[in-house]
Amino acid sequence: MLMDPSAMVASTSSFYISVGCASGLIVIMTATATACYIRSKKSCRSNSKGDSSRGASDHGQTFLRVDTPNNASTTGSYSSFRRLTPLSINVPVQVNNLRASELTEQISEIDVERKNIVLYEKIQEGTFGQIYRGMLIETDNEITMKQNTFVKTVSDQASKDQISLLLAEGMKMYGTNHKNVLPIIAVCMDDVQHPLLVYPFMNRGNLKLFLQKCKFSVEGHCHTLLTQDLVGMAIQIVQGMIYLNKKKIIHGDLAARNCVVDDKLHVKITDNALSRDLFPNDYHCLGDNENRPVKWLALESLLKKEFSTASDVWSFGVTLWELMTLGHQPYVEIDPFEMGASLRDGYRLSQPINCPDELYTLMAFSWAAAPEKRPSFIQLLVCFQDFYNALGLYV
Repeated sequence: MLMDPSAMVASTSSFYISVGCASGLIVIMTATATACYIRSKKSCRSNSKGDSSRGASDHGQTFLRVDTPNNASTTGSYSSFRRLTPLSINVPVQVNNLRASELTEQISEIDVERKNIVLYEKIQEGTFGQIYRGMLIETDNEITMKQNTFVKTVSDQASKDQISLLLAEGMKMYGTNHKNVLPIIAVCMDDVQHPLLVYPFMNRGNLKLFLQKCKFSVEGHCHTLLTQDLVGMAIQIVQGMIYLNKKKIIHGDLAARNCVVDDKLHVKITDNALSRDLFPNDYHCLGDNENRPVKWLALESLLKKEFSTASDVWSFGVTLWELMTLGHQPYVEIDPFEMGASLRDGYRLSQPINCPDELYTLMAFSWAAAPEKRPSFIQLLVCFQDFYNALGLYV
């Protein structure tokens, strides 16, 4: 059967045109579906963060964008807070590292013999770090003085690097003298493999552990903390940080775990010696062989390793959040490797249950991405004192 050649050409052309149109349609549909999928994923991510934070319970909390409505309340006397923040708090980036010779000299000034230190029960223990309740015995002009103390030391498993780190971080508060800062008062180097660092005793111990006991203990067995009590403790931490700021000391690891408290709710800021070992869940290594308190660090500290008074203000905001949640873990649902991206996108911790709007406002301002837009500790102190006095009017 023979066909007309011209008909065959027309038929072939129609076939290729049909195939081309079909292919083009498939490409367009694929591109449209891909775009919709990406858009829906972004939407789901945003919604999940918002929904989970709105439904946060005592056992979990995600984060909210700081610019979300009602997340930065400016009610009452705090309406003027934004007018305070333009004041510059640009502080040169500082690192409190001491040369080996300076560290050795400082240690020699407070070195005591082993016989002058008595160790009692063990209070905390990690993989290589240990904290004891102890007593420091000193003799001056034949007068014997005894002082209850904390004693930090290491176990047999500690490496030379860990011992060096203990000494370097333990001497951070050397020479300080303030009612809200816990200074190191003695060091014993008789056994260089097990140095003893001695601090004044605070009978309620670590602030983070104390807050958690208050949260979970049977009523009557521990303090029942009121909002005014928590604000009072926050004021003491701010006062201690103002003092350290004047001394040109950048803490770099401000958190509830690095504070101690007594039964009268007096709070003192401590150094961070042994904190990585005693609170391993608070520190993470992001592939650079350095354990850091990732979820307490300011954005510039996390991404650029830049530390200043402004970065301490950020960490204080997280510490305040710990106070208001009675020792809860911040950003508990967030992978440490995602913290930098999440903070850069503007996400922050959500407002704790029963936390007054005024206090969450101070947290939100402390977490401003730009260091110069965060309040200074002096500005925070003014706001806290005003709020504390206002609370007293209703008691």
